[in-house]
Amino acid sequence: MRTDRDAMEYDVVIVGGGPAGLTAAIRVKQQAAAAGRELSVCLLEKGSEIGAHILSGAVIETRALAELFPDWQERGAPLNTPAGEDRFLFLTEGGSFKLPTPPQMANHGNYIVSLGNFCRWLGEQAEALGVEIYPGFAAAEVLYHEDGTVKGVATGDLGIGKDGQPGHNFQPGMELHARQTIFAEGCRGSLTRELFERFNLRDGADPQTYGIGIKELWEIDPAKHQPGLIVHSVGWPLANDTYGGSFLYHLENNLVAVGFVVGLDYQNPWLSPFEEFQRYKTHPAIRGFFEGGRRISYGARALSEGGFQSLPRLTFPGGLLVGDTAGFLNVPKIKGTHMAMQSAMLAADAVVALLADAEGGREAQAYPLALRDNWLWDELHRVRNVRPAFKWGLWGGLAYGALDTFLFRGKAPWTLAHHDDHSQLGEKSAYAKIDYPKPDGKLTFDRLSSVFLSATNHEENQPSHLRLKDATVPVSINYAKYGAPETRYCPAGVYEILGEDEGAPRLQINAQNCLHCKTCDIKDPTQNIVWTVPEGGGGPNYPNM
Repeated sequence: MRTDRDAMEYDVVIVGGGPAGLTAAIRVKQQAAAAGRELSVCLLEKGSEIGAHILSGAVIETRALAELFPDWQERGAPLNTPAGEDRFLFLTEGGSFKLPTPPQMANHGNYIVSLGNFCRWLGEQAEALGVEIYPGFAAAEVLYHEDGTVKGVATGDLGIGKDGQPGHNFQPGMELHARQTIFAEGCRGSLTRELFERFNLRDGADPQTYGIGIKELWEIDPAKHQPGLIVHSVGWPLANDTYGGSFLYHLENNLVAVGFVVGLDYQNPWLSPFEEFQRYKTHPAIRGFFEGGRRISYGARALSEGGFQSLPRLTFPGGLLVGDTAGFLNVPKIKGTHMAMQSAMLAADAVVALLADAEGGREAQAYPLALRDNWLWDELHRVRNVRPAFKWGLWGGLAYGALDTFLFRGKAPWTLAHHDDHSQLGEKSAYAKIDYPKPDGKLTFDRLSSVFLSATNHEENQPSHLRLKDATVPVSINYAKYGAPETRYCPAGVYEILGEDEGAPRLQINAQNCLHCKTCDIKDPTQNIVWTVPEGGGGPNYPNM
């Protein structure tokens, strides 16, 4: 352990300023105040501001929000566009037809939102309650007591050069010690991954399975704008054996959020989720929305799709997991915000009770017990078989989903299993290359112009936060066997193969382009790429995403 770091003491430290982390902070303060107690709460956010790294569709169900703030409308929560018409389309290469909207996907009573702006609002509510929020500080290390229990976290050092040595502007990280540390890092959290291993939290759980979501924000022709319209699609351009689909949401002010999700258990190593998204926008049923409009933002983020059977153990001595870092997301409903917030409230309740009990120990075991008695548990359990059923292909998955929903009503006497995404990638020799069309710069675009719209920035003179366990693997295995799939599954052009023409291929990592989506950490077939936090404040700076 470093001895040159200052330390600050809190009752509760929260890692991550997304919906779960902010809700946990607010709830701790609310419950403490209701009990006439004072608890100190600190929240760390690696983005330059609250909301800078937040990306989602997003349609939000207000059930959890109404529990957190019954007066959320009076408080000015930025839920400005009530959900209107739902459309669920099956796309063929040249046409489309409307499918019945599954009951889970019905959005009456929900709102289309910018999740980043919603988190900014939650941040304001948290600060008004006395939560200390520190954006631009990335939690880089879990701290432990001598007995192995979690002590808190440390932020990363600043001013480390590419050579790994402290520069003239070096500042050591800060230690934040807490009686309880709540990890709300979002999908594939880097510290959460360490906790999984240290405390065997995944024992007895299925592997987590993920999707990569890629999103653009457009300002479109007012004549084509339909506030509240929600369009989802499956089918083209993806093959039948690849899980995925699109969303298209009409917000206020002529804005449309459009995105594409590809399950990261896909097999074809030549597939590029980014290029599939660009192709999708050219479909006759879709392109008309965007012609005459302009793209104003771009981003990408992985999401946890494993659901009920992939949930880890949620507590350990000194801390607990909430939100998408634990895997709370309802895939058939295409929503996770309400689950992230609900899990965070239950966790906060358990933490406040634990800290009031002198004999309560170090583990908030009331949290998972409360989950089992909550609507969240039942909701997640009922849809547990829908996502894994797509191992039988698109039509098999849709057919099983209908059977599970209408005949078994989510209570089938079995639970389908998940597998590790990285193990599913096939060898390049088994698949034909996919010939993707060149971008036209009006409707379809390349990666680098897209990354520019994300306002991504990293301090250039720092060690790469994308680490290779073995520097020989990208060429000797990934390139030779799989055709360098990291150059295609990354939506930001981080990975490039250079030197092919000279017969000496090598991998170049453009870490400054990284959108922090975590796809490389998930999909790398050799699990050789490890995503770690860069200097705090680095990464995308999403507006209105």
